[in-house]
Amino acid sequence: MIDDLPIRKIIHIDMDAFYASVEQMDHPELKGQPIAVGGGSKRGVISAASYEARKYGVKSAMSGRLAEKLCPNLIFVKHRFDRYKEISDRIRHIFFDYTDLVEPLSLDEAYLDVTENKIGFPSATLIAKKIRQRIFDEIGLTASAGISINKFVAKVASDYNKPNGQKTINPEDVITFLEDLDIRKFYGVGKVTAEKMYQKGIFTGKDLKSKSLEYLDENFGKSGRYYYNVVRGIHNSEVKPNRIRKSLAAERTFSENLSSEIFMLEKLDHIAEEVSKRLDKSKVAGKTVTLKIKYSDFTLQTRSKTLPYYISDKTIILETAKDLLYQDKLSNSVRLLGISLSNLNTDSKKTKPLEKEQKSVSVQLKFDF
Repeated sequence: MIDDLPIRKIIHIDMDAFYASVEQMDHPELKGQPIAVGGGSKRGVISAASYEARKYGVKSAMSGRLAEKLCPNLIFVKHRFDRYKEISDRIRHIFFDYTDLVEPLSLDEAYLDVTENKIGFPSATLIAKKIRQRIFDEIGLTASAGISINKFVAKVASDYNKPNGQKTINPEDVITFLEDLDIRKFYGVGKVTAEKMYQKGIFTGKDLKSKSLEYLDENFGKSGRYYYNVVRGIHNSEVKPNRIRKSLAAERTFSENLSSEIFMLEKLDHIAEEVSKRLDKSKVAGKTVTLKIKYSDFTLQTRSKTLPYYISDKTIILETAKDLLYQDKLSNSVRLLGISLSNLNTDSKKTKPLEKEQKSVSVQLKFDF
């Protein structure tokens, strides 16, 4: 056994329909009803849907109008982000009773490294069960969990027995699990990439595993090495308690479509100000400004520019966003604009040699999970 290689027991906790479940918990009359959080205005977009609504095809990021067509008896509920954060903080306090290695991904999901834990339990599966039971007993909400040797497999596994369930992928089962996995379920493979993989005859993890690193690099660019590794159970990203922010953004959906660039500039001014405030609050700056444009037909376009220096000042952000707006003719009227700053001064780029990553998997597979 190689002592300096990571041997981990990772849990991914994912709350079930979190925003919608909080609303149903706080308003008992909504229990068992198809509800959508957000999306109730003329131009609204849904943030979350209850499982009763999901049966009709209603889901997050869908327009309220379409959701109402799919589910005529859908109940729209306003956001209460302060309440969601309050509940999220209570859930996080439960996590910290078991480990200090907690990496939140959002208000409703987090990774926990319980390899060495505060209660001395050898079984990550039992720890996940205890955490889920405490969330239910103390808060009144259900959560699902995935348990495995790394963050990638744990996250994929947490989707398997939703809602209110969990799935453990034992070390000796990881490779078979990944080989049988539909490529669409691979975390990091979006709709566009999945279609591209389909065209190349890649439908399962086994198909992906048959491709060489050179082939994947050539066809999928920087993501090629990631796909090559994860399908082999190689994902050595640690659970980071202080997760490094990769980007910071703000956006606005408009009550009416905008076709005049003059009106868009006015909106961009407010968005740039919000981005600048968030940068200052987080004490970060960035080099790459990205303008996000969603047209009235819901097609999405992004335009980016990387500056030679870090910025956080509203004026520079706005001027760069203006340049991007005028960079090319708009193809349609606009329903949403957003500005994001990435390539932040918090970024750290560390890569591990492939050979070491491969060795670490063999060590993990010998580990009693």
